[in-house]
Amino acid sequence: MKPASGRGSNSANVRRYNERLLLQALRRTEPASKADLARHANLTSTAVGSIIESLGKAGLIEYTGRRIEGQRGQPAALIRLDPRGAFGIGVRLDRTGIETVLVNFAGDVLGRSAIDMVLPHPSVVLEIVRRDVEQMLALLSASERERLAGIGIAQPFNLGSWLRELGLPAENFRAWDETDFPDALSRALNLPVFSENDGNAAATAELFYGHGRTCDDFIYLFLGSAIGGGIAIDGDCLRGASGNAGDIGVIPVPPSRLPSAPQPVGQWDILLSRASLNALVRHLHYSGAAADNRVDLQACIEQRLPAVDEWIEDCIEALAPALRATLCVLDVPMVVIDSDIDGGLLDRLVARLRTTMTANAPEARGTPALVRGTFGPDAGAIGAATLPMFYNFSPRAGFRHAGIKTQEVNHAA
Repeated sequence: MKPASGRGSNSANVRRYNERLLLQALRRTEPASKADLARHANLTSTAVGSIIESLGKAGLIEYTGRRIEGQRGQPAALIRLDPRGAFGIGVRLDRTGIETVLVNFAGDVLGRSAIDMVLPHPSVVLEIVRRDVEQMLALLSASERERLAGIGIAQPFNLGSWLRELGLPAENFRAWDETDFPDALSRALNLPVFSENDGNAAATAELFYGHGRTCDDFIYLFLGSAIGGGIAIDGDCLRGASGNAGDIGVIPVPPSRLPSAPQPVGQWDILLSRASLNALVRHLHYSGAAADNRVDLQACIEQRLPAVDEWIEDCIEALAPALRATLCVLDVPMVVIDSDIDGGLLDRLVARLRTTMTANAPEARGTPALVRGTFGPDAGAIGAATLPMFYNFSPRAGFRHAGIKTQEVNHAA
């Protein structure tokens, strides 16, 4: 197999790429036989056999039985990823919360810590996160700690921006725009830290462990305190010059007609001021409902308060044309939508969005599949934990230019 362009021409780079290609094939088809993997990766049986032997010695795969049904001759041995082959810790920093998770190579969450709070000063958050990471490390044995691929940080890149639209206090966030938090955490822990904006991180989790196992190209949307996004093309996430490709939240939209919404300074508003959970909370407060935390907010949704339906209509009125415009530029077959909260909200939003986009589709253009995301409220944190996994084990090279605060981990395949 010839090396793909940009991946180097020497045999070591080719072998490393092929190892990662087989790991990706296992994520998508496991359990699989060597013959299955050879067909999927377009490699010879001899090459696959050699790589499988190497991955087995590295502890990244394991045998899980034999295929018996419908087969002649010797039953084929079946292979899958070894969940203990690697581990990642992810930290999601949101304007209204901190979440830390530990995941294994299969994407299973082994431990978590979550705090709902308006994000305090970076020095305070550093101590919280350092404590949480140490708690996650304590869940691993000494040998498992050697298989830690790194720490991932997922956060909005502009934490100090759009606070008026989100109804948050500016004094809490001024220091964040002057702080390199991933670098500070890497120094505090002496561990490799991989950083990405929260939309791209969550989209990476979908690529690695979710819908990306069957679809290489999709738009990803996450409804949190703001609305984040990511773009998956050919099995990798687009980043753009500043790392903000897919940031649908700042697409210009007409001002909201809800009486709870602040009027924009200029002619246009931005999508996150209308399509965000903060906008929903703001409208619930205006309507006299208690929605001071996630439990209250979910209760309001489950009770189907009129204010929730009013916000949904206003959200879809802004989101549908913004998404349609995005689809005009990115011809993808799927849109994945996830949310920080449910209570039936996500199904209602997806159904309403599908109806609106189908009814208003341009001539000769259809509507892509609109599907729920895989991880729900865990998407950002699992996305963060996926960053070191993606960097070390994906055949895609896009994240080589992402924020990595120490040397690349070398125990990977």
